Amino acid sequence: MTTQFDNVSVVKKANIYFDGKCVSHTVLFADGTRKTIGVIFPSSLTFNTGAPEVMELNAGQCRIRLKGETEWKTYEGGQKFSVPGNSSFDIETLQTLDYVCHFE
Repeated sequence: MTTQFDNVSVVKKANIYFDGKCVSHTVLFADGTRKTIGVIFPSSLTFNTGAPEVMELNAGQCRIRLKGETEWKTYEGGQKFSVPGNSSFDIETLQTLDYVCHFE
């Protein structure tokens, strides 16, 4: 996991979801890819996905349940998990989550 992204553009307007429980900024790369960098405060939320995503956790702890699964899996800073496109996942943030979302 890299500690910084070089030579990028950042969209100034914040993405604010779930009454401020999730706040992120979009980062645009020269090759056309985009990522979001943000935080999710302690909460229980459901996110819908369009494109496949990889959630890279910089810090914090959460439990995840992918759509169609019954089992929860725990992740923490230094780990990542994948979510299929056109799907959803439930997340229970146990500690404020600092993350990078990679869109594939």
